Amino acid sequence: MGVFWGDWLKLRVRLKQVAATGLVSPLIYILAFGLGLGSALDQAITPPAGDTYLEFILPGMVALSSMTISFGGTTFSICGDRLYSKTFEELLLLPVHPLALHLGKMMAGILRGLMTAGSVLIVAVLFTGKVFSFINPLFILLLLLNCAVFAGLGVIVGLRVKSLESVGIFNNFLIVPMSFLGATFFDPETLPRLFRAIVYCIPLTYTTTGLRAAAYLPLSEFPWHAIPILAGVAIALAFVGAYQFSHQRD
Repeated sequence: MGVFWGDWLKLRVRLKQVAATGLVSPLIYILAFGLGLGSALDQAITPPAGDTYLEFILPGMVALSSMTISFGGTTFSICGDRLYSKTFEELLLLPVHPLALHLGKMMAGILRGLMTAGSVLIVAVLFTGKVFSFINPLFILLLLLNCAVFAGLGVIVGLRVKSLESVGIFNNFLIVPMSFLGATFFDPETLPRLFRAIVYCIPLTYTTTGLRAAAYLPLSEFPWHAIPILAGVAIALAFVGAYQFSHQRD
C-alpha cells in the first residue's frame, strides 16, 4: 500500500487528465465504426449481442481504454522514475518484498485504467441508456481483471526498457494489434479456426467477450472461463514482475 500511495500522490493532481487521456481513441472508434459503419451494418446483419452494432462494440471500447491506459500509464510512470527523475533506486532500497513492489505499481495502473474506463462507461450509458447493463458485478470484475493484466504487463515492460523509444515499439507491436484483434469490433466465433485460435491467445479477447456477455446476454451464456484465464494471467505476470524487481539493477 505504501508503494501504491506514493503513486497516488502523484496521480491525484492530474485526475482529469488521466480520465480523459484514454477517451479520445474510443470516442473516435464509436463515431467512425459505431455510428458511421454501424448504421449500414444494422440494415444487413443482427449483432450476436446488443441491439445495434454500436451497442455491440461499446463493451470492447471499455476494455480497449482500460487496456491502453493501464499499460501505458504504468510503463511511462516507471520509465520516468528510472530514466529521468532517477528516483527509482530509492524504491528498490525499500525493505519491501519484490512481489509487494509489483503489486503496488500494478494497483496504481489498475486505478488509472478504471478512471479512463469510467469515462467510457459514461459515454456508453449516454448512448444506450442501459445503466445496469454496464454497471453490474460481473462487468466490474472483468474490468478489474483486465486492468490487472495490462498494468502487470506495463510494470514488466517499464522495468525492462532502456528508453522511451523502446516503449513505442512495445506499443506498436503489442498494444495496437491487440486493440484490433481483441474481438473489439467483431465476434471471434465467426472467424476461421486458425484465426480464431490466434485471437483467443490475446487476453483482451476474453475481456471483451466477457464484458459483452455481462452487458447483454443471460448468465447461462456468460463465458465463465474468462475469469480464471484473466486471473491466471495476472497472477503469472505478478510473479514475473516480482522476479524482475528482485533482480533489477539501475
